[in-house]
Amino acid sequence: MISVKWLGRSASVFALVTMVSPFFAAQAQEKDNAARFGALESILDVSLSPDGNHLAFVEQGVKRERRLFVVDTAAGATPRQILSSDGGAGGNLSWCGWVTNVRLACQTFMRDDVRGYIMAATNIVAVDATGANLRVLSKRRNDRSLYSDFRGGSVIDWSASDNGSLLMTRSYVPENNTGTRIASSAEGLGVDRIDSVSGMARRVQAPNRDAVFYLSDGHGNVRVMASQGYSSTTGQLDPIIRFFYRSKDGDAWKSLSQSDIVAEDGFWPTAIDPATDRVFGFGKIDGRKAVLAMALDGSGAISTIYTHPDVDVDGVIRIGRNGRIVGVSYATDRREAVMTDAPLAKMTSALSKALGGKQVVIVDASADESRYLVRAESDTDPGAYYLFNPKAQELRPLLASREQLADTTLSPVKAVNYPAADGTMVPGYLTLPPGRKDAKGVPAIVMPHGGPSARDEWGFDWLAQYFAQSGYAVLQPNYRGSSGYGDQWYQNNGFQSWRIAVGDIADGGRWLVSSQGADPARLSIVGWSYGGYAALQSGVLAPDLFKAIVAIAPVTDLQQLKDEESRTGAARISARFIGSGPHIREGSPAQNADAIKVPVLMFHGSFDQNVDISQSRTMKRALEGKGKRVELIEYPELAHSLETGEARSDMLRKISAFLPH
Repeated sequence: MISVKWLGRSASVFALVTMVSPFFAAQAQEKDNAARFGALESILDVSLSPDGNHLAFVEQGVKRERRLFVVDTAAGATPRQILSSDGGAGGNLSWCGWVTNVRLACQTFMRDDVRGYIMAATNIVAVDATGANLRVLSKRRNDRSLYSDFRGGSVIDWSASDNGSLLMTRSYVPENNTGTRIASSAEGLGVDRIDSVSGMARRVQAPNRDAVFYLSDGHGNVRVMASQGYSSTTGQLDPIIRFFYRSKDGDAWKSLSQSDIVAEDGFWPTAIDPATDRVFGFGKIDGRKAVLAMALDGSGAISTIYTHPDVDVDGVIRIGRNGRIVGVSYATDRREAVMTDAPLAKMTSALSKALGGKQVVIVDASADESRYLVRAESDTDPGAYYLFNPKAQELRPLLASREQLADTTLSPVKAVNYPAADGTMVPGYLTLPPGRKDAKGVPAIVMPHGGPSARDEWGFDWLAQYFAQSGYAVLQPNYRGSSGYGDQWYQNNGFQSWRIAVGDIADGGRWLVSSQGADPARLSIVGWSYGGYAALQSGVLAPDLFKAIVAIAPVTDLQQLKDEESRTGAARISARFIGSGPHIREGSPAQNADAIKVPVLMFHGSFDQNVDISQSRTMKRALEGKGKRVELIEYPELAHSLETGEARSDMLRKISAFLPH
């Protein structure tokens, strides 16, 4: 069981509108860029109470400390700390939301090494806004449980705010019945209505062994179930997700659709519109993801909500306690929102204009939508939260996302296109040092994104901005193999099509030199996750191009990755995603370490569940075996994102000392 500390009072002295956090008083005295850019976001999560009069926010502090504050939205109110966590044995806070105007539900999260396996566990807890009556809402285990299930469940419906109850998934484990007649045989993920004050539960949906998530209509009715089969013999998961629905009358489950999680084919439901009795989701039209709607009346009728000719439409925008669908979103050069709710479209457009053209996102709303919690950000603004009262036309600043950078002039991010070797134009983003109009004569970095099923977007990027502040031109390429641009651009993903993906990345480095005038003697590559893999593999494909390689949490050996995935039950999935054939060896930097000519610096957290730290250790041994210069920095008990400011700041200092200036 995960627990957190709670406090009834706080000595916090900062005023809401000043955007000054007590956590960072010591760091504010540090002027080095590594400390300021390496620090985590000040605010991890923010939510607005149903009446719009109270705000709850989770603040990130030193090391892994997180604290929950509650504050009235009236100007000048003083926040009260009611929970704290340190990421140790008690876990850590992930998010908090309002059940009622006086009660909150929060998720806690923890990782640990269990006999060589990095395991993660979550719990949902509830607490009064005063800090009293802390209660675990997730299903508890006992000594008769036949196995461990670390899923703490999730809140799928916040709508019943009047009586303090929640609709949430809970995970059931069958019990040993030896010597007892009350052992439970229930198994799998079900849905219960939980009284957040007493903890009493009423079953709404019986547990299903294969269920992985459910969708509610925002009014207390469970309408869609997703299931993923697995073999009890091999312990391996099925790459097909199957979806089921039931009618408004709550009858038996019927087949809705299925989706291949490797090919990303089929209809994937994501939100229910009870007014039209349809479920909105994603499906492909002409090889690009679109937002579709499928009727839940048994007809199976599908209608197209929105599609784009050039990019995937990958977001459904919802607001309020009922999750009302109000628009869709996609990213071309910049993230765009198409609001289907005309008043909200007008409101967000006006807010963006009032804030100098920044991107505006509605984070939360009061139950009657008389007040909105919004976030505004841009490439040169890490983001801030505001309270908007439409009736009074009042927009008031609340909290800054990154207080450490409040007085820092950041660099604009420019969308660019450059030619690959075959003439294909590759999109990306270029960030120059502050005040620079071009990259002539400056050192430069190519920074490929992770994934590979991902893409970079226009906006604030702490890593790119740090390097720009350090005097580097930074290119972030959306190479072929990136998602977001449709099937043709995605190729066969960045592992099976590694030559094209890494080739595009290397061509980005050549473009920086030939077209932008960057110094070829000071050209480096830095990548995280798949980006780290691409950075290392670029040293194999183009050994004379980059003068230094930095790889953070990289994949280094594709066969080893397949073997590791089989231990987690994903052998069938990884076998298709990574594939088989000559590219397994040819596309593994650890198998081709002899080709790498330049120094390599790697970083990895020992609790990484995305890419096992053994991948970096394998690369280190391979490079050392070939007499190459390599260093691996390990951060104990940190995950894939290296989730402390101290670790990130240390990493930035070490990278700066390593790269050619």
